[in-house]
Amino acid sequence: MRVLLQRVSEASVEVDGLEISAIGNGLLIFLGIEPDDRENDADWLCGKISRMRLFPDNEGVMNRSVKDIGGQCLVISQFTLHASTKKGNRPSYMKAAKPAHAEPLYEYFMEKLWMESDLPVKGGQFGADMKVHLINDGPVTIWVDTKNKE
Repeated sequence: MRVLLQRVSEASVEVDGLEISAIGNGLLIFLGIEPDDRENDADWLCGKISRMRLFPDNEGVMNRSVKDIGGQCLVISQFTLHASTKKGNRPSYMKAAKPAHAEPLYEYFMEKLWMESDLPVKGGQFGADMKVHLINDGPVTIWVDTKNKE
């Protein structure tokens, strides 16, 4: 399981021209799921995300978590995070989980993040063609992967 975190001052997602979710200050979280990912991967990741110090304190140092600032989270499923570009010019998505496995984990991830952070957690529409709008604050963009816990 991997995420691309973006610290945002605002973010929203549209499906078929209609806004379905929007947040203010917080984290936009792109979530990619692999076939061997399990709930324990989501548990670890949600704990890490809710405690990660990505927001500035009064001195401008990134010392505060999304939980500390009372922020919000917007989680977008994104199978392309597992693209392999090793061979040829067309990315392969063989490492991405099929929807039957990925969608329940996506839902579990959002619920676990809400329980871990006690913050508003909103989502996109799994499997839909989404238009994501954001204002990246910083910019701050962080990559986290449960297979490589650095």
